Parts: sequence; C-alpha cells; structure tokens
Amino acid sequence: MIQTRLIPRTAEAQEPPMLIKTLLAQSLRYEPQREIVYRNLFRMNYVDFNRRVRQLANVLADSGVAPGDTVAVLDWDSHRYLECFFGVTSVGAILHTVNVRLSPAQILFTMNHANDKVVLIHEDFLPILTAIKSQLTTVENYIILSDKVYTGSTTINRLSDIPTDFLGEYEALLTNAPSEYDFPDFDENTWATSFYTTGTTGNPKGVYFSHRQLFMHTMGLLTYIIGYEAMPFRGSSDVYMPITPMFHVHAWGFPFLATMMSAKQVYPGRYEPELLLKLLITEEVTLSHCVPTILNMLVSSPAAEKYRENLSRWKVLIGGSALTKGLAKAATELGITVMSGYGMSETAPVMAVGYLNEQEKALPTADQLELRTRAGRISPFIDMRLMDDDGNFVPHDGHSLGEIVARGPWLTQGYYEDPERGADLWKGGWLHTGDVASVTPDNWVIIADRTKDVIKTGGEWVSSLDMEDVLSQVDGVAESAVVGLPDDRWGERPHALIVQKPGYTLTTEGVKANLQAKVERGELHKWYVPDRILFVPEIPKTSVGKIDKKRIRSEMKDLILGVQSA
Repeated sequence: MIQTRLIPRTAEAQEPPMLIKTLLAQSLRYEPQREIVYRNLFRMNYVDFNRRVRQLANVLADSGVAPGDTVAVLDWDSHRYLECFFGVTSVGAILHTVNVRLSPAQILFTMNHANDKVVLIHEDFLPILTAIKSQLTTVENYIILSDKVYTGSTTINRLSDIPTDFLGEYEALLTNAPSEYDFPDFDENTWATSFYTTGTTGNPKGVYFSHRQLFMHTMGLLTYIIGYEAMPFRGSSDVYMPITPMFHVHAWGFPFLATMMSAKQVYPGRYEPELLLKLLITEEVTLSHCVPTILNMLVSSPAAEKYRENLSRWKVLIGGSALTKGLAKAATELGITVMSGYGMSETAPVMAVGYLNEQEKALPTADQLELRTRAGRISPFIDMRLMDDDGNFVPHDGHSLGEIVARGPWLTQGYYEDPERGADLWKGGWLHTGDVASVTPDNWVIIADRTKDVIKTGGEWVSSLDMEDVLSQVDGVAESAVVGLPDDRWGERPHALIVQKPGYTLTTEGVKANLQAKVERGELHKWYVPDRILFVPEIPKTSVGKIDKKRIRSEMKDLILGVQSA
C-alpha cells in the first residue's frame, strides 16, 4: 500500500457536508431577482422561490415526513417540482420522482417498493391514483397539485373538490405554512433521490443517489458546461427550459445547476408543441435538453420556419437516443445549435457531452455535424473505459469496439433492494452500461449500439444506430428505427420502420434504391439495405421517449410470421 501523509482533523475546523441545501443557498447570493416561470400561469423570483421551498419543508413536517422518509411526486414539469427537488431533500427526506408514463401496475410497484409515505399528485393523474390507491401499502398522506389556482379559478380550493383523505391543495398549504425553516446539516452520503428505470425483463429497478453524488454531478456540469463551455450556459444571459421530464434522472441534473446559478428558468408543464414554441419565443429560452423525438417534433412544426430568427439563439443538448445527421442538419438549418450528450439513469446521468475545441470550431458545418452527432467527449471526473467480453480493456483508438464501463463520483451504487442486479451492474468494480462503442484518442465517444440491438448478419456486425443515421439522410424521412430479426440463412437481417415527412410519398423500392446507390459507390456495406421497410405514422417509444426496440422487434416478428403463414 502506498504510504501517504494525512492531514489530521481538529475539533475546531469544520468541513461543511456537500448537501443539496448548499446549492439552493447560492441562488440568493448574486441574482435573487431573476425569474422562475411556469407556463404562462405563474412566475416568481429566487427570493420567492427560497421562501416557498421553506414553506414546503414546513408542510412536509406537518404531514408527518421525517428524515429518511420518502415523498413521491407525480406532476408535469413545473415550479412545484423544482421546489420538491430542494425542499424534500433538504429536510433529509428522499424524493421519489414517479414516472407517470409507466402503466398503473408499474407505478403501483414503484410506490410500494420505494415505501412512499406522502404523495404530491397533479389532478391530471388522479385517475391513476384511483386505480391503485387501495393497494398502496405505505402511503399516509396526499397533497393535490392543480393549475386552476393560477387561472383565477377557486374551484380546487373548495373542500368538496378535494378528496376527503387529502391534506389539501399545494398552494393553499404553502400559503398557510411558516416561511422560516432551518435546514439541518447531516451526512453528505444521505440518500436524496430515487426513481425507477425499466428494463427488458422483470420489475422496474430502483436507482438512488446521495446528496454528495448530486452535488458532485452539479460540479461536473458546472465544470464542463460553464467552465469549458461545452454547451455555453451563462447565468447572466441564458434562459433554461427543460424538455426532458423532471421524473427522468432529475431532468439530467440541470435544474440543480440552473438554480445554483440563479439563472432564469422556464418550466413548460405538459409538453404541447405550440406552447413549447411560444415559451421559447416569449421567454427568450436559450438552453434546453431533450430526446430526438421532441426536437424532431419542434423542427417539423409549420411554425418553426416562422420563428427562425428566434430559434437561432437556442442551444439544445440531445440524449436518450442517438442524434442522427438528418435531424442535426434540419435543426442547424434553422439556426439551432445542437450537441449530443451521453449517460444513463444509473449515472445521474451525464458522462459525456459534445465539446468542440478551437480547431474543431473552425471546421465547415458538415464536418462539425459529424462531431456533434457523436455521443460526446468524456466528462471531467469520469473514468471511462472500453472492455471486451473477457474483461480486458480495449484501446481508445477510434476503431476498436468494447462495452463502455465507467467509474466516477456520481454513479449509483446499485439498485434498491436488488443486490443481484446491482452486483451485475458493478461487475469487476466498473459500472457496465451495456453500450458498445469506440473512443478516439482525444476522448470522443462513438456509440456503435446497445449490446442487445447490434445486428449480426452474414457474419458481420451491423449497427442499428448507423443504419438509422443513414436513413435519416434520405430525403423525406422524418424518423426511423431499425431492428434485427432472425433469418434462417443469415442469422439476422435488419428491418426498418420509417415515418415520412409531411408532403412526401416514399416507397420501399425508392428508399432501397437510394441506399443501394450508396452501396455501389462504396459508401455503404451491402448489409445496410434492410430486408423490409414499413411506413408507419409513429415510432413506438418508451416512457421516457426512447425508441422501444423490444416492442418493435416483437411486433415486426409477429407481422412477418403472420405474412409468411398466410
């Protein structure tokens, strides 16, 4: 063991713990008058926000929440959710951000498994609660959330309109709560948040993070996003609006960063294309993050061209699924700055963000798109490697492929009450992502595919992500998904779903001819021409907006077998 010289701790010197309340405290230091906006319904400054967070803490205490208890939230992206990010965690309780897009049975499982004690729920989700309420085993109190209080309606405030076993309505409870609350100090390794991620089999897995991990994730974003300006974000001039659900990995951690910086924040509530565009324009939003589906929806909107001038200041970080060159090109032509990021639920999530150095910023736009659609450059403080099936590290030469494994100060320690899957996640002391990639000598991560989505056909490995990227560049293709299906001769063959852009009439023969021409010019391998192409109105998605390839494989397999049997 290496001999080191430790600095002895003294009784007098106190080292404050890394707690979420410390991030909150920064919001009042320099720009407390900046605004936090909810849709076109509500706005406040950081003085009001801090007061409301403390009022929420008092409401939680009155509802029986003690340190270590779990508070569940079912809401759209809102200022209320942001208040819970800080209010719930700063009293030492655990914030469970419930994925409202799961089935009622899955939501029931997650709430019982997380031992939720108090539930804050938007009235839009009351039908879900009605379906599962009798089966909830640990919940003691409910608080209703409503937008009606911001529209001048007092309907929700009438006792007869609130379920009798609810404590009351959120705004009314905050109004009646004291505005002073002294957030305590406690161990920085205290459990702060939990949420559930779905896999291909079994029940959802509970992912959890400590105050220290979320504090360090915020410092990582601060270093890369602000310090290195990977996605330039200046509190003095930028306006942040998430278009990633706040239940999904803390909205990628950006609300913690934006609040610490006292940046102007805009929360859109339920995602509606027209309102999103309106908020982008009227609130002068400059930074967002979302999955490709949302960006494609906004870029394809008839109003996008009308607001080209306004969109030219918008910077968008893309994650969740691969950013194709076709979508990146369409966004860039509208003046939008796009960049990819990489991470997963288990990594809090950011492990890589696209960063162009001085030489790369001088490249032509087409060459920049090649870089911007990569998964990103490895983030500060993250140790990322590639590993082969035998547990050996693979060189970062830009060509060799291996599974991404990682270590870092904000990666989850495992899965709640699931030691077997947690041990598999951290096999060999490295977090295993299940993603196959190459890494360049200058730290660019190039995802080849998920291990379960790589297509092996005729002895060749074909990336479904590469195929989708190629299809995105076919004129008239709005979105695509490629999966491999069993084939008696070749082992597997690729099959594609395509959504057409409005005004186009594509044919299977036409798309295949386009790809075949690239094969004949030596631009593509012959295996990149899919066996079957189906045109669909939309691509199946998971609850967080990712392409649902498990469902696609199942449905296409059934369709093909049905055709063959007929």
